[in-house]
Amino acid sequence: MSDGAATALERLRLDVWLDVTCLFKTRSEAQKACKGGKVDVNGQRAKPHREVSAGDRITITRALRGRQQLVVKGLVERHVAKAEARELYDDVTPPPSPEEAELRELVRLASRASRPARLQAAPGKRERRTLRRLKGIDD
Repeated sequence: MSDGAATALERLRLDVWLDVTCLFKTRSEAQKACKGGKVDVNGQRAKPHREVSAGDRITITRALRGRQQLVVKGLVERHVAKAEARELYDDVTPPPSPEEAELRELVRLASRASRPARLQAAPGKRERRTLRRLKGIDD
């Protein structure tokens, strides 16, 4: 990350910053989170067009991980490498208590166990032809 790019910007849209810093996979995911009330800036609910600047505190409500707390360190308009993107913020999220960590692990294991395992793949071209022949549905 070049220092000129970081200092040239004083303010940047929240959804763009969340996307550039790899906190969300896409800008549209960041917009949905903002519109859904999952993102706060300096203690206030934030919309996607809200502008952020260095020093702002951002809180993101995540599904299983609870609340992620960040402090903005830098602004960049364009995507950068993930390692450089992590330098644009400080993660000040307190570590989970042992009880919270155990609960998260149990939820993760339960969700994995409740997913139906895919037993068979869809039939391929040859298998479909064989099935049609067996059923008497020849074209």
